[in-house]
Amino acid sequence: MILVKDVVKHFGGLAAVDGVSMEIESGTITGLIGPNGAGKTTLFNLIAGKLTPGSGSIFLNGEDVTGLKPHELFSKGLLRTFQVAHEFPTLSVLDNLMMVPSMQIGESLLGAWFKREKVVRQEAENRGKAEEVISFLNMGHMANELAGTLSGGQKKLLELGRTLMVDPKVVILDEVGAGVNRTLLKEIGDAIIRMNREHGYTFCMIEHDMDFINRLCDPVVVMAEGKILAQGSVDEIKANEDVIEAYLGTGLKNKGEVLPG
Repeated sequence: MILVKDVVKHFGGLAAVDGVSMEIESGTITGLIGPNGAGKTTLFNLIAGKLTPGSGSIFLNGEDVTGLKPHELFSKGLLRTFQVAHEFPTLSVLDNLMMVPSMQIGESLLGAWFKREKVVRQEAENRGKAEEVISFLNMGHMANELAGTLSGGQKKLLELGRTLMVDPKVVILDEVGAGVNRTLLKEIGDAIIRMNREHGYTFCMIEHDMDFINRLCDPVVVMAEGKILAQGSVDEIKANEDVIEAYLGTGLKNKGEVLPG
């Protein structure tokens, strides 16, 4: 689904991403982990079009999308969520979802004036879709709540719901578990698994919670110092001595230490 080929990104003299090549296979939930400063978020920003690589190429479903902007990638089916959720705080959960589909007829002045019947019909369709998403995510009790009043974890669920409104090809999640309590994190994990299995969504996620990674992800990609350090299953990654050293420090790999989770 996504192919990253020899991608490099410098900030001044620092190579934040240094010749990275990796693949995100269709239908997988791929985990991207690594110590702070490893280059994970920079790589995500390159894939999502927020940054442009200094060299190298990025492909989406076989198409070279290097340098395309986020809205252009959105139209091609690539969505990205953020560590801090981005919602419309003064709109309800339902209205937040209804805002997502692009090219709505009522967004243009002429459409609102002269295509009233089509506007009403499209809004009814979007409302029906939003209500289905709310039901899927078990958010019915908060459908009419203002999005700005939700907890951090509920806002993360809302962001997942917004991806369901447009049926993307691939979703990249930036620390979806950050600041979320364990109960709600389980609900978010359940939703991601169902979206993957029932809707065929492809996911790639940055996450520091190894228990969460262990439950959801296969394969796992490890970055360190701007490079890919290792790739494989969770068990393979947790047993990899280079990964243990990158996380825990030089010398600890010989002391029987293992990654958490």
